[in-house]
Amino acid sequence: MTRRLLLGCSAVGNALAERTREERGELVAITDDTGWASTLRDRNVATVEAEPTEPTNYPDAAAIVVVASDDPDRNVAAARAARDRYPDAMVVTYLGPAATDEQRAAIATVADRVVDPVEAVTGRVCEALGMDGDDADDVADGTEANDADAGTDVEAGLAVGPSRASDDERPTRLLATLRRPSGPLLVVAHDNPDPDAIASAIGLTRVAESMGVEADACYGGEIAHQENRAMVNLLDIGLRSIDGIDLDEYGGVALVDHSRAGINDSLPEGYPVDVVIDHHPPRGPVAGSFVDIRPAVGATSTLIAEYLSRFGIAPDRDLATSLLYGIRIDTKDFTRATAIDDFRAAAALLAHADESTLERVESPSVSPETLRVLASAIENRDVRGSAAASCVGEIADRDALAQAAERLLDLDGVTVTFVYGYTDGVIYGSARARGADLDAGELLRDALDPVGSAGGHAAMAGAQVPLGLLAEVSESESLAEVVETFVAERFFEALDDAPPQPVGLPPEFPTD
Repeated sequence: MTRRLLLGCSAVGNALAERTREERGELVAITDDTGWASTLRDRNVATVEAEPTEPTNYPDAAAIVVVASDDPDRNVAAARAARDRYPDAMVVTYLGPAATDEQRAAIATVADRVVDPVEAVTGRVCEALGMDGDDADDVADGTEANDADAGTDVEAGLAVGPSRASDDERPTRLLATLRRPSGPLLVVAHDNPDPDAIASAIGLTRVAESMGVEADACYGGEIAHQENRAMVNLLDIGLRSIDGIDLDEYGGVALVDHSRAGINDSLPEGYPVDVVIDHHPPRGPVAGSFVDIRPAVGATSTLIAEYLSRFGIAPDRDLATSLLYGIRIDTKDFTRATAIDDFRAAAALLAHADESTLERVESPSVSPETLRVLASAIENRDVRGSAAASCVGEIADRDALAQAAERLLDLDGVTVTFVYGYTDGVIYGSARARGADLDAGELLRDALDPVGSAGGHAAMAGAQVPLGLLAEVSESESLAEVVETFVAERFFEALDDAPPQPVGLPPEFPTD
């Protein structure tokens, strides 16, 4: 397969050829300009001297097409021909000088990226191709080759080794997957979404819409945490509740900040999924035509910001602020599970974000329920060695548990905390670890997975356990006492047997 196809030539096309002059066979050019054809051949570029708007002159397949003549009319014609010939390819089109509004509109309907000559032309084209200056790596193979190379069985819907695809493969594969469904895309955040999930869901809809794909972002449960509510309200985030959504109206489904349908979201378990983008290590087989799971990265918002950049999509103020906040929250202001990619994404987003709005999001009023849970967590704490657990009884706001777990880490000598309570027939718990030699996620899995569900990262984790028979307490007992006895026993027993935190990243779950 031809990896890059250049239609027409100009100073822009010539600059692209210069960047790829060492990659024989990586670029094929079609131009009817004899001078440019000669120049390109001098650079060892395979060049066909022919009409670039005529699809009969094109190769059988191409992953990325750059339309780059100086004539806007011919660029419109070539972009349309390329889109018809290669429906799954990324089409990057240079406007050419003095393009009219009509020509701009015509190109925008078929191109994935439109490069304006007023901007830094060469740099923007290379950015659209996933190239970083002189150190640019190979651009992605086409969809069929990528699926084979990355070990993805699209027919079976099982992504084998979701992290195997190289950085340059991901944008093209994501683009092809977004375009494949016949209807709109539903982007699903996990239940009771945090800032990272909220921002990632909105960001992926922005990516899809920029490619001409209609998309809606949704969530299950509630947005209860006061900072999360402030984020949604101040940034005018259009996130829908999944209640009342008819799944049959959507042609595809994407999961962000979690990786399995029906596990911590309101989809039916095993519901078909097209796209998965997450930074949590998966705990089971991950299904999807496109899967990007990178546990080394501190936030899913970082991955979404990367895709925005790779596709040349400038985030508006609200989206940039949301993504920046998502990164800051999940990395605890870059002090927890932070990668270089998180710093890079945050630095790029900062130029577009509204810092005054961010300050208002970070300093919302605290609800009486949150203060009650904090007080109960402190009063009821059970400290054994460097670990503290606390049952706060019945709760009205599940997000208050995470805040309480964070605050208990401020206790002198405490490195692991677990705060739990119950509501609507379910026990919920939130754990935090700082400076500990164990993995909080694995600790909760060992303690509570056999009777419910649990998981997370080394530094932060959560659990849910049905109350079941525990709710049938005698007159001499309180439900809070029964829950505390049941949960604390399991938590501290697992803590005594907890293995030390492994060095390096957790292994990805084998999904074949």
